[in-house]
Amino acid sequence: MKILIVGGGNMGLTFARAFINSRVVVPNQLTILEKDQGERVEMLKKQNLGEIVTNAKALKNADLVILAVKPQDVNSLFQEMKQYVDKTQVFLSIMAGIKMETIQSTLGVEKVIRAMPNLPSQIGLGMTAFTCTDQVSRFEQGAVQNLLATTGKTLSVDHESEIDAVTAISGSGPAYVFYFMDALITAARESGVKGAAAEMLVVQTFLGSLNLFKQSSFSCQEWISKVASRGGTTEAAIKSFDSSEVKSAISKGVKAALDRAVELGN
Repeated sequence: MKILIVGGGNMGLTFARAFINSRVVVPNQLTILEKDQGERVEMLKKQNLGEIVTNAKALKNADLVILAVKPQDVNSLFQEMKQYVDKTQVFLSIMAGIKMETIQSTLGVEKVIRAMPNLPSQIGLGMTAFTCTDQVSRFEQGAVQNLLATTGKTLSVDHESEIDAVTAISGSGPAYVFYFMDALITAARESGVKGAAAEMLVVQTFLGSLNLFKQSSFSCQEWISKVASRGGTTEAAIKSFDSSEVKSAISKGVKAALDRAVELGN
């Protein structure tokens, strides 16, 4: 399978490195199309991830085209690309909000897979959900899922509308985690914990808690009850969170992200 990644930015490089490092793909099967010429192209060539090109004509040689560009760049890019594509090719889009129908109608193609990876894909611990148009065969879907799995876990969803929800949860989710971590680090320092010790306390607490959750069958609420003894310090914190409607604020934030994903698609 010949693969062309359109866009040599963070996510494009994440996929390229994952494919090569997992040995699912060898460099002569991979091409990266980068429109930002100059130093960027020279940097990409030093990565030894395959051929680096700047001309959209390279699309002609690809079996799978991965669209890894910013959503706001698609109009001009698609106009340049459309003369070089055909209906036998599979298009994998990781662009937030851009609908499969838009890709089909603008490029004149049929086989489209829309996926939403997240930032931990960079270290092989990502979460990527995807869905396909009806024209994508089971063999093609399986081949693409194997590629996505090189970056972490994958989840196939039945309806494209679910991808917007995935964008709001796991796509944007790492930022929510970092947001809460930052708040705890700040609180630790305000409470008298000095320097890097505050960060170490928070990072190890998150790491340990996540692994504890993964290795058990207890729900989050059950784990909270195990930590929050009656009349204790944890219960005091949880009651304060509840009185401040922290859960409701988080739900509103996720809803805002979902609304923005839908807006981008429209």
